[in-house]
Amino acid sequence: MNPRQPVDIARILLIIAILSALTIGSLYVLRPFLPGLIWATTIVVATWPMMKAIQRRCGNRRWLATTIMILILLIVIVLPLYQAISTLALHGGEIMAAIKGLPSYALPPPPSWIHDVPLAGARIAREWQTLSDAGPGGLLAKIEPYVTIAARWMLGHAAVVGVFVIHMFITVIIAGILYMQGEQAAAFVTRFATRIAGLRGGEAIKLAGLSIRAVALGIVVTAVTQSALGGIGLWIAGVPAAGILTAVMLMFCLAQIGPLLPLLGSVAWLFWHDATIAASLLLVWSVMIAMLDNVLRPLLIKRGVNLSMLLILSGVLGGMFAFGIVGLFIGPVILAVTSTLLNAWINEQPPLPQVADTTAPTRDAVTQARHPRDA
Repeated sequence: MNPRQPVDIARILLIIAILSALTIGSLYVLRPFLPGLIWATTIVVATWPMMKAIQRRCGNRRWLATTIMILILLIVIVLPLYQAISTLALHGGEIMAAIKGLPSYALPPPPSWIHDVPLAGARIAREWQTLSDAGPGGLLAKIEPYVTIAARWMLGHAAVVGVFVIHMFITVIIAGILYMQGEQAAAFVTRFATRIAGLRGGEAIKLAGLSIRAVALGIVVTAVTQSALGGIGLWIAGVPAAGILTAVMLMFCLAQIGPLLPLLGSVAWLFWHDATIAASLLLVWSVMIAMLDNVLRPLLIKRGVNLSMLLILSGVLGGMFAFGIVGLFIGPVILAVTSTLLNAWINEQPPLPQVADTTAPTRDAVTQARHPRDA
């Protein structure tokens, strides 16, 4: 029997320190590119099936399919986001001035048609009249500080247009590289995860990709669709600053607040200016857009991954508060992988220990009973 080899603790600690220093140094060097890398990876994973379909139609010419995908990325994602952020940044002063003027705003009396609304018409009219009787400001004077804080946070993030342009430039370049080398990158990540966690590591990578695709389909596509339809309705109804309101709707939809706040505010503005027909049509259009969320989002998410809506929405909201906009994708991925691995560990029950049955006769006892002479 070989003697047990002594454990060189100093060598192990030195190796851990060197690996930790190399990892931290690499992340520090790559820090300027990490936001673009995360966004590019998210976009490429979400649009990879589209990339493969375009490649097949282009005669398996990868460079041509990559060029088409980059153009689609610029037209569908980069330009609308840039337009929304630049619009908020350019009109930041007007938005803050309007919010500062809220305490001097006097709410007009409720229109006569409010009383005819079934079920809640009388109560709505009574509450409206209470706010109107409060004079200039009323409830708006109480909520103005909170609205100011929210608007300042939103404009503070939207005002860094230059940083956004740099990040989008890096994102487009990295996305092009990943489109060209997608299989190699996926194989490397899968091998790395398998080396750490075995077969479960590879399954976790696949689940992460499906979760990103589900969120991109369910959350982002739904938000873009709702804000686009809402912006069209505002433009047709003749509401001023429709572009700003559309950008705000996009932010609200991505934050899972919904498009109703800007739309209902526009409806109230139209009623106040006696545009009753346009206001009524916009109100109906707003309700239809809000209901689209409950139909389109679950349908698209289920096409990506079979996870509960509560898990996806919790990951979206929690990830956004923790990591910003990119947390829309990081949050659901973390929760989905964690939940799947936890369920797999719980369901993997160890084999029960074998317990000898002392009441059953042994083979020797049975042999002795059958052949007593041999015993």
